[in-house]
Formats: sequence, structure tokens, C-alpha cells
Amino acid sequence: MDAEQVIARPSPVAAGTMVVVVGPSGAGKDSVMSYAQRHFADEARVQFVRRVITRPADAGGEAHEAIDADGFRQRAADGAFAVSWDAHGLSYGIPRKTLDQLAQGVTLVANGSRSALPAFAEAYPRLKVVLVTARPDILAARLAARGRESTEAIAKRLERAVPEIVVSADTVVIDNSGALEAAGGAFISLLASALARND
Repeated sequence: MDAEQVIARPSPVAAGTMVVVVGPSGAGKDSVMSYAQRHFADEARVQFVRRVITRPADAGGEAHEAIDADGFRQRAADGAFAVSWDAHGLSYGIPRKTLDQLAQGVTLVANGSRSALPAFAEAYPRLKVVLVTARPDILAARLAARGRESTEAIAKRLERAVPEIVVSADTVVIDNSGALEAAGGAFISLLASALARND
């Protein structure tokens, strides 16, 4: 697959909602998702999708299913993913079983990519997009704290144009410039509303 290529698989009519979270590096979308995941730990009707990624299991970040490139290509060819895409030298897959979960009325939360949103919209009839963002100075400070890039590289990253979200799905912006409790609370409220609509 070429970089940023997306593959969508046809979806049955869904009763549940797929909530896909996107945002620039440093916005803290993983932290916001983890905050909400702890809140809904005992709620079976809210599930957080475990992505399949071509990176080692011990690479840090989200808990994912690690797979090598050949294995990923084979699973994609076998139709194992509802959506898959390539970015930054890695391949990402959303398991096809998510379609069955949605049909059962479950609210799903997936870590996505802005470039893959058209494929998400094609695969999931009831889709909500959550853009987690933060002020440029906050993004720069968080990226610097990671220690992965030089100050110059961080500046160039922040200068890049942010791609527009051009899907017809509902889109909500959550500003995570301040305390995590504020952004996390906003995300919890959004998921609670989606859950109520599924009833």
C-alpha cells in the first residue's frame, strides 16, 4: 500500500456509533481517550478499539496488536479490517469485528487519522469525528518534552498545514490546552450522549 492509502470495507447497517478521534501530535488525544476509557471501564456498551499496527508491542504509546508488514498485508487481503491506512512508515488497521459490535448497539472509540476519515465514513454509517487540539505553544512544549525531535524539527512540524476534515460526519472539536480533566470530561459527555442515542 502507498503512504496514506486507505481501504474501506462495506458495512452493514449500524445501530451503534463509531467515534473516531484525530488530532495533531502533541494534542494529547491518547491522554483524553485514556481518561474516558477509565471512566467507562465498567460500561460494556462503550468499547475502545485495539488497533492492529506494524510496530513492536513494546514500542510505547497505545496498547495495540503488533504485526509485521507481511502479516498485515495478508490480513488486509483477507478482509480482516474495516478500515486500514498507512502513515509515517507504519500500517494501521481497525478490525472488521467492529462492524458486528456496532450492529449490537455498542459505542466504539477508535484512534484514527485525518487522512483516513473518508474511509471511516464509508465503512461506518453512524460516525462522529472528534478533533483533539491545543494551542501551538502547548503543542510545541509537549513535543519537546517527548525528546524525539529537535527544536527545528518541531517548528517545521507545527508549520505544516493542518488538513481539513472533509467528511460529512458530525465533527466536534475538543481543546486540550488546559487541564486534562476539562478535555477528558468533555469527551466523556460526548460519549454519554452517543450512548444515549444508541438506546
